[in-house]
Amino acid sequence: MNAISPVSYLFVGAVSAIVGLLPWLVTGMRLPVQNLWAVDVSAAEMPLTLLPFSQYTITLLVAVMVTGSAIAGGVARATRSRQPRFELVALVVGVQIVQVGATVQTAVTVATGLVDNTAANVYLYGLTAGTIAANLVGLLVLLLVARAPAPGAVIAVSLAAVAMGPWLAGLIARPFTFTATETAMALLSAARWVPAVIVGLAVARCGLTTIGRVAAAVVGFLALWIGPAVFTAVSAAAGSRVLAARPAEMVDYGAQVFVNALGVQGGSASLLIPAVGVMVLGLIVGRGVRRRRLEQVSAA
Repeated sequence: MNAISPVSYLFVGAVSAIVGLLPWLVTGMRLPVQNLWAVDVSAAEMPLTLLPFSQYTITLLVAVMVTGSAIAGGVARATRSRQPRFELVALVVGVQIVQVGATVQTAVTVATGLVDNTAANVYLYGLTAGTIAANLVGLLVLLLVARAPAPGAVIAVSLAAVAMGPWLAGLIARPFTFTATETAMALLSAARWVPAVIVGLAVARCGLTTIGRVAAAVVGFLALWIGPAVFTAVSAAAGSRVLAARPAEMVDYGAQVFVNALGVQGGSASLLIPAVGVMVLGLIVGRGVRRRRLEQVSAA
């Protein structure tokens, strides 16, 4: 089978990162109105940016970075038998060209428009640092999905699945469009369960035949449970203008929201039920397929 050239992987990495940015790109990329903007302008007059820098879209910011990297990692794992030397390096470079470029363009654009004071600097540095951290998490996910043994890949896929939730929500609802049709609401309700399905399938595909695989499944389910709660808490705390000037109270409020979100009523724990169901069904189907193959081999 012919190998795929490193240049192709460079292109695939860049395209994967662009796909990751889709929930923001489809909005028109108009920077949300900033509370610390130097001049009063309408939403239509805000500059274009490649990332959604705003305290109200922190989860989307993380989601677009991690999802793009996860897609690239999935492509790398699916084409391992055709990979030339340095293919993973080319893939990573392709992703980073887009994501680092988007971060720089957005940070510079926002910096030129904000007021010149301490609060604005903290705001800008915080969003930039958070974006860099999301980029690093995405890079880890990419490498684990691409090359790690099955248990490591399950953990990486679970992290990516958590990010897939707000990614799909952003793609469906389009942040700052302020429209919610019945179709969009139905799709949002369905999309909420996608991370659970992904984690369940990943665990079933890996299996539970060793201690390492069982441990990976536990970590995957914990990520599915805790991850959305973290997103909910961060969004609630960071999006509160009342608490913006009181960091200690913001952290305390975020902690309260986090604890509440972990419960069944908060929605996070309820994701475990379909995830376990999908895992069990996948394990049963997989065992049946393997048994049939053994019977065919024995009959031959």
